[in-house]
Amino acid sequence: MKRGGQIVLATFPYTDLSDTRLRPVLMLRQASTNFDDWLVCMVSSQIQQAEEGLDEIITPADADFSGSGLKAPSILRLSRLTVLDGKLLVGSIGTISDERLMRIRQRLAKWINEAPG
Repeated sequence: MKRGGQIVLATFPYTDLSDTRLRPVLMLRQASTNFDDWLVCMVSSQIQQAEEGLDEIITPADADFSGSGLKAPSILRLSRLTVLDGKLLVGSIGTISDERLMRIRQRLAKWINEAPG
């Protein structure tokens, strides 16, 4: 059963749509009640690329890291979102805590509501 907070493997598009890459993504929430579409964010081990105040870093020191299925400190890249059909979410590798998921959703909502610049 799919649910928000799962980290799964999916083919994630580059921002210029020139290609895709199989990578872990965090399922944020189902995007539609009529379709099996999911809002997801990219997960990356390139921590130096984190957008301060938006992206979330998860490390082995975090209580929910061991359940995440991630092998190295990683960024949950809220700055890299997409909506994917549930059929493209090929395998669950783990989950983050409900508390972290709520914090991420709140951060994303705050960022969307902020005036740019």
